[in-house]
Amino acid sequence: MHGQLGLNDHYTSVFPTRMMKDGVWVLAALLAAVAGWTDWRSRRIPNWLTMSGLFAGIAANSVAWGWRGTKDALLGAGLGLALLLPLVLLRSLGGGDWKLAGAVGAFVGRHHLIPVLVFSALVAGFMAVVLIIWKRRVIQTLRNIGHLLGAFATLHLPGSEVTLDNPESLKVPFGIAMAFAVILYSAAQLWRIS
Repeated sequence: MHGQLGLNDHYTSVFPTRMMKDGVWVLAALLAAVAGWTDWRSRRIPNWLTMSGLFAGIAANSVAWGWRGTKDALLGAGLGLALLLPLVLLRSLGGGDWKLAGAVGAFVGRHHLIPVLVFSALVAGFMAVVLIIWKRRVIQTLRNIGHLLGAFATLHLPGSEVTLDNPESLKVPFGIAMAFAVILYSAAQLWRIS
């Protein structure tokens, strides 16, 4: 029997890993889709969704890859929360978006989280440009950019002209951008795996 796989060896090393790998990506896309939908509908991402997503991501990776999966899910969640915390503290990102990044990190792990967040930021940037044009705020936006660049060039903080928490500022629902990015990234991973 040396050199041959037993039934249990084959089952534990091939079938669940492949099935769970696909399942983790499908669950990540499902979480992102529900979060994007709720963000679009109510401009909020509820705690029950982000917290259940966080625990589901840790559990799915733990079942699929054991302790290595648990470690990667925890590191992914922590990285997602750590990277976006400054934006929450500056009030340019909501708490639901922040917790969603942690939940997505628990599903995709630390290695895939950075590309997902970069893609999310690109989608959010595109959404912002469309929103600026649609709301006819191009002049005000260019003026704000000028104030920021002037403050940066003179090593000063921008004054009251530019604030991240201004009620008049346009808000891009980052949950929708992240949903779009996670769904496309998950689909690419599933297509690559098959």
